[in-house]
Amino acid sequence: MLHLRLISPAGRTDEVTAVLEDCPGVTNIVVLTGAGRVPKGDVILCDAARESANEVIGRLGWLRSEGSIAAEQVDLSLSEVADEAVEEAPGHPDDAVIWEELAQRVSADSRVTWAYLTFFVIATMLSGIGVLQNSPILMVGAMVLGPEFGAIAAICFGLLHRHWHLIVTSLRTLVVGFLVAIVVTFACALVIHLLGWIDIGNLESNAEVQFIVKPDRWSFIVALLAGAAGVLSVTAGKSSALIGVFISVTTVPAAGYAAVALALADWKEVAGSVSQLAVNILGMVIAGTVTLQIQRRFWPQVGRRSSV
Repeated sequence: MLHLRLISPAGRTDEVTAVLEDCPGVTNIVVLTGAGRVPKGDVILCDAARESANEVIGRLGWLRSEGSIAAEQVDLSLSEVADEAVEEAPGHPDDAVIWEELAQRVSADSRVTWAYLTFFVIATMLSGIGVLQNSPILMVGAMVLGPEFGAIAAICFGLLHRHWHLIVTSLRTLVVGFLVAIVVTFACALVIHLLGWIDIGNLESNAEVQFIVKPDRWSFIVALLAGAAGVLSVTAGKSSALIGVFISVTTVPAAGYAAVALALADWKEVAGSVSQLAVNILGMVIAGTVTLQIQRRFWPQVGRRSSV
């Protein structure tokens, strides 16, 4: 269930409550007359099944400019009427894509922030050490820590809705993240190479992580599967599934491998890791966009009357 808090101009409160009463899956409607201060108006509280959220938001979209709409997840609801509302709503909660929620999430994930860059650098450096230490465990840690999927999901959303500005912003975020992480990791690898800690031999004795620089048809298939699973995990709110997606693809490890190979001037390995990176990102973008398209087209109860 979702808990909705609406602020409506006093003259249109009856219109809002009529919409809520008409939408399947909406219950626990409460009207607090004159409670709103900024903006001024009546406060209307209600609970809605996730499957009903798009219809409610779509039909009350005018509150964006004349009032307010806020939604939050209800972790525990002990109510027979709430259970009946969920049963009444079309579809299943896990299948419901709340498009406005997804739009806000991908918009936030498309921005370059210090936290984003820091996670990216740390993850790439971990993968670089994993390359030098021939350690798949460090690679897995780097995969989980990498923050790149948010920007990839934003690109998929932008392609679906033809939001070109979001696509450009997300691409820039992705490129800046990889460039900064690779440059920092390259600089560190170059320093320790000049100190004599590592040499080209480290890249000749890392059989456990050689899969990173050998992209093939399976790499693309894994990227497709990971892209589809990643988008589903984001839209369904399944964070544990998203962690599995991170472990499936070798985007950050490929960046770390490229940085180390650059420092050691092993151009063949650089080419292989860059190819792996490109294959993974392309596969995830294709599959993620197709998955969103399927969700919007073939599960109409999930997105009907949505304004997004």
